[in-house]
Parts: sequence; structure tokens; C-alpha cells
Amino acid sequence: MSNFVNLSLGAQVLQSIAEMGFEEMTPIQAQVIPLALDGKDVIGQAQTGTGKTAAFGIPLVERLQTNVNYVQALVLAPTRELAMQVAEELNRIGQAKGIRSLPIYGGQEIDRQMRAMRAYPQIIVATPGRLLDHIRRRTIRLQSVNFVVLDEADEMLNMGFIEDIEKILEQTPAERQTMLFSATMPEAIRNLATRFMRNALQVAAPVKELTVSTIEQFYTETREGQKFDILCRLLDTSTPGSSIVFGRTKRRVDEVSEALIKRGYAAMGIHGDLTQSKRDLVMRRFREGTIDILVATDVAARGLDIEGVSHIYNFDIPQDPESYVHRVGRTGRAGRAGQATTFVTPRELDLLRVIERIINRKIKRRPSPSFSEALEGQRRLSMEKLLQIVEEGTIEHYTSAAEVLLERADSVALVAAALKMITKEPDETPVAITEESPLRSARRPRPPHSAPPHSHSRPRQHRDNRGRREPSYR
Repeated sequence: MSNFVNLSLGAQVLQSIAEMGFEEMTPIQAQVIPLALDGKDVIGQAQTGTGKTAAFGIPLVERLQTNVNYVQALVLAPTRELAMQVAEELNRIGQAKGIRSLPIYGGQEIDRQMRAMRAYPQIIVATPGRLLDHIRRRTIRLQSVNFVVLDEADEMLNMGFIEDIEKILEQTPAERQTMLFSATMPEAIRNLATRFMRNALQVAAPVKELTVSTIEQFYTETREGQKFDILCRLLDTSTPGSSIVFGRTKRRVDEVSEALIKRGYAAMGIHGDLTQSKRDLVMRRFREGTIDILVATDVAARGLDIEGVSHIYNFDIPQDPESYVHRVGRTGRAGRAGQATTFVTPRELDLLRVIERIINRKIKRRPSPSFSEALEGQRRLSMEKLLQIVEEGTIEHYTSAAEVLLERADSVALVAAALKMITKEPDETPVAITEESPLRSARRPRPPHSAPPHSHSRPRQHRDNRGRREPSYR
């Protein structure tokens, strides 16, 4: 890989890159940054977790001016979470140079955003719907924007934002530099690039598989009504760290998260109906480790930059291969090992085969664990906890009490009693999970190396009080 020092970057940007711990460029960065620094329009095909934010952020910050009081660059993102995270990373890249980024998204008071604009940020990172609100109010003007980035363009397409994006791009100067990033390249995205980009050069992260090799991928065939008990047994046998359970609908997320809590797991749910403050609370607790299971709709598969996730559980198989790729991509980040398990009903096996063809990889069959296997998994975890405490050597205040106990009972019996006391035995408390109809594949299998078309199944939409289409997240 190439080193950032070899690029034509100023000392301030190199300082920020060093402070962020970046040393060598990822493949997508090595291809995009030199082209972007040279002023070229770029189409980058790359998955989440490949370093694409820095791929456009570094040349963006390098080329922006600090002595002007207007917006010079615009980044469009599909979700508020991604907008916030991109703005945060751009602020880190631009810190030494004094380049500031402001996230603009729905769910936050628009007056607060208007006040923040008075600080003259050089970069706006926005979701399309809220940005159009500002354009109509004339609180954000784009006539001086020199750089535009469309991040996760295929997801913005799936969410029904293409018309909004076109309206926004029409407000920007024709001579701007434009960069577009997308995991897949459906025809609608190519048409967008043809219309709004100038002699764009296309690059792609050189990956052989759409899902990285460090992720073990399994499926468990099960009836709908057995999914929750199998999930609990997998959690008990695998002893995962931070995990994400993906459900198809908001109701599913609410029911599964409540059922997990009822059975003694540290879990919370997140979906599009939650307020922004509630979503921030859930994510903060998950990142801090206060909870170790996040139950989520696909709104969390995109945009949320979550490190350290060890296990993914697809409680419901995703409705298209692209969603599978993005869900599974939440684990196995930065070369770490990860594991993904998908629950599949017998009628959904054809959809699983389509996913396998698209990702060019066989997903292994995993039998559902038994009650005794779940119990053994918890016993094993308890043994590891005891041995860890012994190795840490913080037991000196308990040795005298242990000696007293050894005078009254056999050592094996005492250790067995300690294991019984700390072992979380599988809980079979009855829970209510509404059954949902299985999905059937609407796609015809495509060759392994062909780019999957975008899903025609979009979020249901309603009109807000200004007549704008808004996605109804599931």
C-alpha cells in the first residue's frame, strides 16, 4: 500500500492524518486521492469499511480555502447517522487546517442548524430532504459550491432520494468537481453520473468477495416460531461480545429487543421511529458496552460506524443481497474476525441461494443448538471468568474466606457451587414474537461477478407538511 507522505498534501493535512493514526492508504484511497487532488470527477465503487470517507475527505480538505465565508463543499448522505459520522471524520481531517464541517439532517431543530450556519462552515454534510428544506428557506445557498460528494448513492436511490438529489445538484455550479461513491452500480446511479458528472473516472476497491474473508458466514434453517429460542441458544453457546440482531420491521425490532431483556440479556432496539435523542442514547450505550446486543432494522446497516462488533444475527433474512452485504459488513472490520448467522425458513432457501451467487461465496449450514449445548456454553463462559480472575491476582481479600470454606466442604464441590452460582442458565421464559410471512425471492440469479441491480422494494413513503416525500423506515 502507498504512504500518505508520498502524496502532494500540505503539512497541516498530513499532521491531521498522523494524529488520526493513518499510515498507509487503503486500496480505494490509493486510487481516489490522486485523481481527486488533480480535480477529476471520480466514481468509486467500494463497500462500507474500506476507508472511503478519507478517500474523498483528504483531497476535499486539502483543496478547500480557509479565508472565505461561504459553503465550498457539499456531501450528501442517506441517513442522519452517516451524515454525523462523515462530518465528524471530516472535522478530524480538517482540524489542523481549520476546515469545519456541519451535519444537516432531519430530526434536529432547523433553527439550531440555521444558527450553526452563521459560523461559516466550509463543508455541509447533509441528508437530501433536510437540505432541500434549507434551500427552499434560502438558509443555505449552493451557488459557490466547488465540490460535491454523493456518499452511498445506491442507498439514497433505494430510499427514493434520486429526484431530491437531482434538484440539489441543479442548484450547484456546473463546473464543480463531483465524486460519487456506491457499493453497487445500478443503472439509475450510472444515469445520474452521466447527467451530472464530467468525464468521470471509475475506480473500485479490488476485492474478490463482496463480504470479507474474515467473516464466517452461516445459516440456520428453522421455522418462524422457533427463531427466538434458537437466537437465545446461539447467544449462549457462542458467548459473543457486541452483537447486532437485524429484524425486518420496526415491530419485529421492538418485540425481539423486549423479549431479550425479559430473558436477561442486555439489549436495546433501534429503528426509524425513535427520536434522535433516543437513537443517540441507544448507540452511546452500545458503544460504551452498557448493552451488548443491538436489535436493529436496516437503518442501522448503513451509516452507523460501529467498531468491535463480533457477531451479526439476521433474525429475518434481508430482502435483497445488497442489504445482506451491508448487514454482514458491520462485523469483520479492520481485519478482525467476525461471524454472521442468518435464520432461514424452508420457503426462503431460494433467496439464500441468490445471495450466495451475488457474494460469490457459500454460506455454511449451522444446526440449531440444543438446550444442553446452550447450558454447556454458559458453563464454559463461567469457567473462563473464574480463571481470568485467578490470573488477574485480585483475590487476596478472599483467600481467608476460601480457607474457611475448604474446612467445611470439598474443594470440587465448592468450585462446582461457584460455577452454578455465576452461570446464566438458558432462560425459557415465554415471550410473544409476532410471526411474519417468509420472503420469496423476486430476483433471478445473476452471474457471480455481475453487479447486483438495486432493489425495487423501497421504503413506503408519505408526504410531510411541505409535500416532500419522506421514507418510512422499517
